[in-house]
This record gives sequence, C-alpha cells and structure tokens, in this order.
Amino acid sequence: MNDPNRGLSSQSSPELECVELQTHPHPGACIIWLHGLGADGFDFVPLVRELQALGAPAARYVFPHAPMRPVTINGGQVMRAWYDVLGADIDRREDPGGIRQSQAQIEALIERERARGTPRSRIVVAGFSQGGAITLQAGLRQPESLAALVVLSAYLPLAASAASESTAAGRAIPIFMAHGRDDTVIPLARGRASRDALIALGCRVQWREYAMPHSVCEDEIRDLAQFLTEALK
Repeated sequence: MNDPNRGLSSQSSPELECVELQTHPHPGACIIWLHGLGADGFDFVPLVRELQALGAPAARYVFPHAPMRPVTINGGQVMRAWYDVLGADIDRREDPGGIRQSQAQIEALIERERARGTPRSRIVVAGFSQGGAITLQAGLRQPESLAALVVLSAYLPLAASAASESTAAGRAIPIFMAHGRDDTVIPLARGRASRDALIALGCRVQWREYAMPHSVCEDEIRDLAQFLTEALK
C-alpha cells in the first residue's frame, strides 16, 4: 500500500491555495475536500490514511484553504471561512454573497481538475460543516454530473433558491450525508430538514446518523470509505 503522505504538496488555483495528496502515482479520481469554519486545508489530511486503510479507491485529494474573512458571530474575528456567519439562526440569516463566491471558487477547482485529465464522472466534492454547505451549493448547480457529493455535519444553504437553481445533472449526483446526534453547532434537526429538502428535489441521499458531536467518528469514516468505493468503482 502506498503511503498517502508521499506527494503531499501545495498547489494553487486562480483563487484558492490548496494542499494536495495522492494515494497513487496515477490516481484515476479526484476528491476536493472543504474544511469547516476556522480550520484550513490541512484539517482533513490525516483522514486520507484512514480511508485508504479501509479500502477507499486511489485518488488525488485536493484540500483548498478557505479565504480569510471577518466572521460576525465570532465578534468579527478574521479567520478562514467559506462565508460569513451572521448569527446562530443560520437558515434565516445567511451570507448569499460569500456563499456564491465560494461556489464559484469550487467550480473553478472542478474545472481545473477536469483540465488536468480527471473527468467529471471521477470527481467527488466533499465538505465538513461550512465546507459541506458549499459542497451542496456548488454540487446542485453543476452543468454536468459529478461522481458524488459528501456532506458531513452540514446543511443546505440558500435553500429557497435550490429548486429554481439546481440542475438535472446536479440533482442526479449521489450524496452521502452524515450528522451527529449530539451536534450543538448545526443541530441534527437542521441536517434532517436539509436531507428532506434534497429528497424533495429528487436527489439520491444516503443518510447516516452517529452518536457524536460536531465532528467525525470511526463508524462514519468506515461508511464513507464504502460509499466512495461504490461511487468511484
């Protein structure tokens, strides 16, 4: 088995700096993974080794760093964030400009990977928390289908516009959506409501719940490895 830390490097897109890691010299797939609020692209790098040990397919992992911006709910502190969080009522007080800006940046990363030779059918977009929200924002609006979307401890942003803006190709992308029952950052009810909204749009959602807070757990990683294996077979 190849050591996933070999090939760890920093790359840049026209907009975003990224950390890259390949689990094979010639990976046949790409997983673009978006971190949560206040973290950075290195946050989920250790997860690659665990996924690989569980049989996840060889891939190039691309971990972009979110832009630095002030976050209102944190007293205006500047940190890496995919969009501003205006208050605890995240589904009513949203930052449409920031969300759409990050959507465009992830779309640019998808196009970059396609230009590097990875077809859209072999590209997965994944994200945790804010990163999962942007995964849905970008994924549902794709002009052509991707291999899969992975949405961990997150929710559907700009839900009121999802029906009118989502594409047939976006709604056809398989979605792995997981949430902790003890999540106090993005409550489980919010995740379930987002799942229901996606199903109402006609999306294929594989839903999982775990006994965990706003984090990831071993069972979740195992289920995710199996999902990626199926999505990229």
